[in-house]
Amino acid sequence: MTIQAVFFDMGGTIETCSHDAGLRLRATPDLKRRMQAAGIDPSLEVEELCRVVTDGLARYKRWCTQSLVELPAEQVWRDYVLPAHPVDGPRLAAAAQHLAFFVDTRYFRRQVRPEMPRVVEAIRQLGLRMGVISNILSHQQVPHCLEEYGLLPYFDPVVLSSVYGRRKPDPAIFHHAASRMGVPASACIYIGDRVARDILGARRAGYGAALLVRHDFDHGESDDGPAPDRVLQNISELIPILEEELSKPRWSRPVRARGSVRAILFDAGDVLYHRPQEGQRFEHFLEGLGLALPPGFRGKEDELKADAFRGAMSHESYREALVRFCGVEASERVREGIRILEEEGNNVRFFEGVRDTLAMLKQRGFLLGIVTDTAHSVSTKLSWFESAGIGHVWDAFVSSSEVGVCKPDPRIYHAALRQLGSLPCEAVFVGHKASELEGAKGVGLTTIAFNRDPGAQGDMHIERFADLLQVPQLAM
Repeated sequence: MTIQAVFFDMGGTIETCSHDAGLRLRATPDLKRRMQAAGIDPSLEVEELCRVVTDGLARYKRWCTQSLVELPAEQVWRDYVLPAHPVDGPRLAAAAQHLAFFVDTRYFRRQVRPEMPRVVEAIRQLGLRMGVISNILSHQQVPHCLEEYGLLPYFDPVVLSSVYGRRKPDPAIFHHAASRMGVPASACIYIGDRVARDILGARRAGYGAALLVRHDFDHGESDDGPAPDRVLQNISELIPILEEELSKPRWSRPVRARGSVRAILFDAGDVLYHRPQEGQRFEHFLEGLGLALPPGFRGKEDELKADAFRGAMSHESYREALVRFCGVEASERVREGIRILEEEGNNVRFFEGVRDTLAMLKQRGFLLGIVTDTAHSVSTKLSWFESAGIGHVWDAFVSSSEVGVCKPDPRIYHAALRQLGSLPCEAVFVGHKASELEGAKGVGLTTIAFNRDPGAQGDMHIERFADLLQVPQLAM
């Protein structure tokens, strides 16, 4: 596929970034004054405050590096920086982002790489779009520094872990960035300075290439992972690489001709995978409490699920409401019921032939997209796909809980088509439910029914997933 977009890491890539104990100690008197002004003074001397902040943020970094969750700044200050120094909660909430911005700018030494202005202008002249994906606690540091460097107008979107809630190398944040830009993941190149975050994450998300730029600062962390496609000593070396790739008639795999089928959209549950014996453990749990599924359970489940699918309530709240609807009241038992529902939801089994069939469709040059009604996070679903060897194949990943609408609403199909750059007549939808197949057909997609529900009809029906390879529109 032809390159359409270039995404950059921020710290260590667009800018050099370093820190030392002296720099942080010199900045701490100003931090203390700001905390006092906000009414959250922990009554610590400057040296002790510097140690508390540095150690607390180090603890948080160890945790978030493992979990790949980016917590709100308020929670980080409360639970990691100041847990032994209780401060006023509402005042901390009001000041947390301001304090995070101070630390991200004053506890670090940041300087734009001198070649960046020339590089981004050259990339723009090549007709490529640019974005940023950055792990950062504050909301303001990245746009503030980009504006200070005169680079902000070049980048859209600027995707921050502090806003999205997940950190690199989680592939979900890479997919989110590609979706916001409206380009297929495989049409993106990513440049970063860390193998374990940048190269690994881009690879997991199926980006077309992942390049490493050298950054001299020693983080004191291991940095293992896949080998980058290229290693740059200087960002300027990126330009001839892009020119070379753009000069090729094809890049990485065949390109489907305009007018033919170019994209295949898939529902996820009961098309790629199923959940064997779903609900049985939860019913046994209720039986152990002398309870049973109450009348109207399925209707209530559908009602709650619809809200969760649209992102109107969290998955956790959905499960809790379902457990309580069944008459479970004791907090410990409610938590147990939630855990069982979560474990049942994560117990997925992929249909035979899914991995090999998707790999062959990619080899044939098709763009592949997911269009799923789900309350699970994109991160969770991608982890299931990775376990089956198909985490990297998706050019678009459209989740109802992120876009706020469910199938058969035409907007959810159009969201995937826009990102893939395909017209409805150039795409196929593979589903199992009558409503979603009818919704896709109403948009103008050719429909293929697999593992179909009673009464569900598509333009074509297949019995085995591998039969997709024999569908005339998808054959070589």
